Amino acid sequence: MINRIRLIKLVQKLIRIDSQNPPGDESRIAHFVQDYLRGLGIKTKIYEFKRRRCNVVATIEGRDKKHSLFITPHLDTIPAGQNWRIRPFLGKISQGKIYGLGATDCKGNLACGLEAINSLIENKIILDYTLVFAATADEEAGSSLGLVPLLDKGIITPEAAVVLDSDDFGIIITQKGLLHLKVKIQGRRAHGAYPWQGINAIDIALGILQELKAYKFTYTKNKYLKAPTLNIGTIKGGDKVNVVADWCEFELDFRFLPGMSARKILKEIKGVIQKHIKRFSRKSGMPQNAAKIEIEGMQKPYCINKNHPLISYLTNAMRKINVKPAIRGSEGATTITFFQGKNIPAIATGFGSKGCAHIANEYARIDNLYKGACVLEEFLKNYRFY
Repeated sequence: MINRIRLIKLVQKLIRIDSQNPPGDESRIAHFVQDYLRGLGIKTKIYEFKRRRCNVVATIEGRDKKHSLFITPHLDTIPAGQNWRIRPFLGKISQGKIYGLGATDCKGNLACGLEAINSLIENKIILDYTLVFAATADEEAGSSLGLVPLLDKGIITPEAAVVLDSDDFGIIITQKGLLHLKVKIQGRRAHGAYPWQGINAIDIALGILQELKAYKFTYTKNKYLKAPTLNIGTIKGGDKVNVVADWCEFELDFRFLPGMSARKILKEIKGVIQKHIKRFSRKSGMPQNAAKIEIEGMQKPYCINKNHPLISYLTNAMRKINVKPAIRGSEGATTITFFQGKNIPAIATGFGSKGCAHIANEYARIDNLYKGACVLEEFLKNYRFY
């Protein structure tokens, strides 16, 4: 049985361990989790892909060792920032909420996973499959020191996965892909009093951005996701107010739907950019290679069949605990996308409070965390691969 008091004390202990990323150092919290699991008699190992960037992997063998289910929250948080009214590493409890950095994202979920395992061990429940639990590093910066190498190196090879990184009992079955680009425009420098003697790279960039913002992408609607989006994340250029800017660069964030191709989007973007470069080239002799595109990040969109056993068992567990499951999509990129390259079906769920991730005065509702741990225990007890 889930112990509410023990769970909340565990959340507080986790919040009080600083694991901000950047700078990135999960060693203290990883060893805390390892000690907790070892205290339950569970085999654990720490994998470190860079000094002090630690991942804890635990294995609980079940009756059938051929089948394995993977459960994974993450250890790191975003930086706290300066605008907290409540101390971010205190774990203060007030009006049914627990406040602190990571309360929702993702230390509350981590605590729910650990408490569910504790309850299973306490009640001497042997699962029908092997449970692999990993608390990972570097999720807030792309998982290149966490989940990605764990998968790529074959350290974990599960048949199915549940990512504990959502809120309000959402069950994430699909998510958008992302494409992050940096575009660099080269112009020609001149005196600001004689702009016709130069080529203003900022002018070119503005024309490109205006067309991209109005561009209509071809896509099939998805009931769980909004339309594709473009965000202009950064823009900078020029050296001085009285100089024609001979350089400008901007960064673009595209979020696109299942069924869309990042390569096709990239081709269309290149077409828009080249059209504007050619226009200036005809007028002023600007070289046609005056624009460079750098791909800073790319993730495929993800979708799992809504009838997959992961979803049905999880919704059943939620209903048993009198929680209404919310099957939905994610506009942002969760780590479920990393499993599709390994042909591992995955979903995400979580028990924090909606709208509280990445904010000052972050909190999670204690009732949610308690019910979440109960849901997770029920799910793990009843999940079957056949």
